Amino acid sequence: MKFEHIGFIGLGLIGGSIAKAIKQKYPQTTIIGHASHASTLEQAYNAGVISNNSKLDLSEFASCDVLFLCSPVGINIDYLKELAPLLSKDCILTDVGSVKGDIHAAVDKLRLEKQFIGGHPMTGSEKTGFENSAPSLLENAYYILTSDAEALTQDVSEFASYIASLGAIPIKLTPKEHDFATAAISHLPHVISATLVNLVKANDSDKEILRTIAAGGFKDITRISSSSPVMWQHICQANREEILHLIDLYMESFSDFRSAIEAGDTTKIHSLFQNAKNYRDSMQTQSTGILPQSFEFYCDLMDEAGGIATIATILAAHALNIKNIGIIHDREFEEGVLHIEMYDNDSMEKAITLLQQHRYTVHKKK
Repeated sequence: MKFEHIGFIGLGLIGGSIAKAIKQKYPQTTIIGHASHASTLEQAYNAGVISNNSKLDLSEFASCDVLFLCSPVGINIDYLKELAPLLSKDCILTDVGSVKGDIHAAVDKLRLEKQFIGGHPMTGSEKTGFENSAPSLLENAYYILTSDAEALTQDVSEFASYIASLGAIPIKLTPKEHDFATAAISHLPHVISATLVNLVKANDSDKEILRTIAAGGFKDITRISSSSPVMWQHICQANREEILHLIDLYMESFSDFRSAIEAGDTTKIHSLFQNAKNYRDSMQTQSTGILPQSFEFYCDLMDEAGGIATIATILAAHALNIKNIGIIHDREFEEGVLHIEMYDNDSMEKAITLLQQHRYTVHKKK
């Protein structure tokens, strides 16, 4: 790989995790960073991730082989305007935002399309900041890459290989494909979740009966409503067209449900639920709530050969039977790369304690 000098504008959870993954895989790489808070730079410097412990002029990022923009979309675009006249033509410019339309439009306007590759690692945590970043956040996580037709194919392929070398799984999409996909599986669910929570709040009694008995299915599908309102305000603004499109499609689907229930069409009602069940069951992990209780947790998988086998052996040696186990590739709202389900609560608690004793980082399902 030719990427020996790398810059980061923003060193929060995602930027910090990528930087740490690079330093872990390629310790000789020189990494410089820029952050809004001097304390963040100091943390990254003390951790041995970046070579500067104070703010740099943006001109010092001009000679980077790769420059990661890891701030919110609007702020990244502001940085683009400042960086455009400074960057070397050989520098690969990339970002980590969950919306691609706006930044690609800005890139085109600034004539940076030949060197820009959009990036979106499908991983994250409810925690924030460099202090919570970790190289394991990239392991086996999908990492979507987007590029314009003008981007050099060789650069895109080399960058995809580089991302794969960090433990992630690169997927190449067009900006429009990306924004529609994330609107469907991420942005719309957040809108639905917020709407449902607001509906329940508005219709609760003075005795707060709904709030008191809220559990199971309600908590499962509304947990993401605890995410940052500011972040989702910006996402809804940046991906407005695709989110509105998906809301319209959802309203049509919702109307089908309403019509079937109103008409007492039991066959249609059963079909709608059955189709949803079949598709959801085909996915890797199972939900809880109104379904039978599950006993599951997530675990950071160490970067080593036979990692899953090692964990299975540790549990088996203590007569703990695993019901289900699998790699989580889309971890934007779940922590941990490995999903493990046990048969009962006692087994789950013993498994968690045992793995923690073996220095694994374990996250219980919220």
